[in-house]
Amino acid sequence: MRHRTHVPALAAALIVLLVAACDAGLPTPPPSSPALSPAQTVPASPTGTAEPSVSTEPSDAPPPVGGGDRPDLASVRVAIEPVVGGLDQPLFVTPVGDGSGRLFVAEQPGVIRIVEDGTLRDEPFLDISDRVSSGGERGLLGLAVPPAFGTGRDEVFVHYSDGNGDTVISAFRATGDDLSTADPGSERTILTQAQPYANHNGGWIGFDADGMLLIGLGDGGAGGDPENRASDLTTLLGKLLRIDVLGATGEPYAIPEDNPFVGQPDARPEILHSGLRNPFRDSVDQETGAIWIGDVGQNAWEEIDVAPADARGLDFGWRRWEGRECYDEAAGCVETGVTMPITQYPHPEGCSVIGGVVYRGDAIPALRGAYLFGDYCSGLLWAIDAGLDGPQAPILLAETGRSISSIGLDEEGEVVMTDLSGGELVRLVQGS
Repeated sequence: MRHRTHVPALAAALIVLLVAACDAGLPTPPPSSPALSPAQTVPASPTGTAEPSVSTEPSDAPPPVGGGDRPDLASVRVAIEPVVGGLDQPLFVTPVGDGSGRLFVAEQPGVIRIVEDGTLRDEPFLDISDRVSSGGERGLLGLAVPPAFGTGRDEVFVHYSDGNGDTVISAFRATGDDLSTADPGSERTILTQAQPYANHNGGWIGFDADGMLLIGLGDGGAGGDPENRASDLTTLLGKLLRIDVLGATGEPYAIPEDNPFVGQPDARPEILHSGLRNPFRDSVDQETGAIWIGDVGQNAWEEIDVAPADARGLDFGWRRWEGRECYDEAAGCVETGVTMPITQYPHPEGCSVIGGVVYRGDAIPALRGAYLFGDYCSGLLWAIDAGLDGPQAPILLAETGRSISSIGLDEEGEVVMTDLSGGELVRLVQGS
């Protein structure tokens, strides 16, 4: 089933034009926004797309999930409630994870804020804006809190663009009795990666079920992966990396022994999976350990990929495939050896997928076991059944009217989202 975004004709026309320019770093308002006057601006999409849609109809869309003891997602009613405002281009939210119920919110210019009991603390947790290049698809893009933070570990890990626009993965040490601030001078650089273009930097980092740090890196930018980096195992670009930062001694990180390319001279051992365009927002299912990847599309399709917890060396197909559609006909677009998306949606239903989370909370019982994801440009929020293996059509949950930049879970397992252009943190609740 296909759901269309309902927007005024003028706004829709603006969206098509702006999506075409998104890879150039131009502003991309959500369709719910009013037409902009020349003096009005909104933050640029951090995720990166390119040309307008070439095709808008799925070729063989599978039927919606539902039936038996599976969730009937089409009947779920949800609503959006504000938590706090006053944020400066919030890009990511994650729980502190120390039992306090606090949330970390990363702002694109280089600041991490704390939300506690529904209130935004005045003092930042960390301010590294002096070393972050922010704007377009650059900035403070990701944040990961390690297991046992606050009860044995005092470092948090960040993914940011430095003054040259290159990727930096670093650790910072938290201080104080309640670890409410981090020392900017305590930076410990873990990994760096030169970026040949200003877009497709990826951005997500997080810990897998084994406590290894996962890093999502885009293909290096431009349009169409001109150097075919996503398939090149000698570069980290266009990959999901997996490194050991908690057990390493004497080095910034170690290579896990069960990584798929360990010992291969023609491949980087940090690589876990390849064939990604721009894995901007990903997550790990806390129940199964599966890795869910929101890979931003090129000119026609946005996709969600999933890797089981024990999977190694998967190829998600970019640049041969965009979603389940052939992108590079010269490459032959053979499906053998390629892990196809579990779901996809076409432009203009959106232009920058925001990978989400598997919901296992209590506030919305009908959503348990569903994977929720959204789109930055359209503000649409969808769900699929996380318990099914085959491809599924996305089920529309809500037209949020927000420029969704991340979807996370609080300590209670409830869904929270950041609204980039609105400067808000919001929560998903049961609707009527």
